Amino acid sequence: MKNLLLVLCMMTMFVAVMAQGKSCPGTATVKDFDGNTYNTVQIGKQCWMKENLRTTHYADGTSIPECTDFTFTKRCRYFPDENVKNVSTYGYLYNWTAVMNGEESSEANPSGVMGICPTGWHVPSHAEWEQMEIYVRSRSEFRCGDDPEYIAKALADKKTWDEGEKNCAIGNDLKKNNATGFSVLPAGTYTGNYGEFAAFAVMWSATESYDDDTYANIRLFVWDEPDIKWFCFLKSGGFSLRCLRDQ
Repeated sequence: MKNLLLVLCMMTMFVAVMAQGKSCPGTATVKDFDGNTYNTVQIGKQCWMKENLRTTHYADGTSIPECTDFTFTKRCRYFPDENVKNVSTYGYLYNWTAVMNGEESSEANPSGVMGICPTGWHVPSHAEWEQMEIYVRSRSEFRCGDDPEYIAKALADKKTWDEGEKNCAIGNDLKKNNATGFSVLPAGTYTGNYGEFAAFAVMWSATESYDDDTYANIRLFVWDEPDIKWFCFLKSGGFSLRCLRDQ
């Protein structure tokens, strides 16, 4: 009986390990209004897009304007590194106004904010990002040097990042990246000028700052850092977005 329980336990562990980096059960891909197809990835109990959003329309067909100004008074999208050829790989950079599409900030889990996402998907709140990070930190195979804060490598893609020298940094030994399959790419930023391409990945949340409603919560991945950073930035910023499947 003990041997049988041991075998069952080992099989359960094997299945759990094999599940890492796999597409979401029943939802291997999702399409946006433009017909773009995105792969998905299961992270704990959450189903995420494995790629940055690259739509030019909301789910109802409303167009999202291409902009050159740094603003949150209108909806805007920008080319990563000011190059349209980058969109197919890195997605668009959007300001928070475009991401939210007129919906209110949310701290809930799930956020309940469809925003710019396809039907059946939503913009992750700060709490939903935290849920994902807590899960990744809980798994020893995702921690670099067994430090629970050093999980950026497990979420970052194996290509296009600048080289980093710091131990456990995203850009240090790229072949060890992406154990989760989340595949974060350094699309850079638009903050009045284009910058940080190949060095930074910045992701929006649906949660605005508690102190200043011109700012919203972001997640920051840096080529030469081992951890994920979060803080609030002006809603005018042009950053990447990953959508979460509705529960």
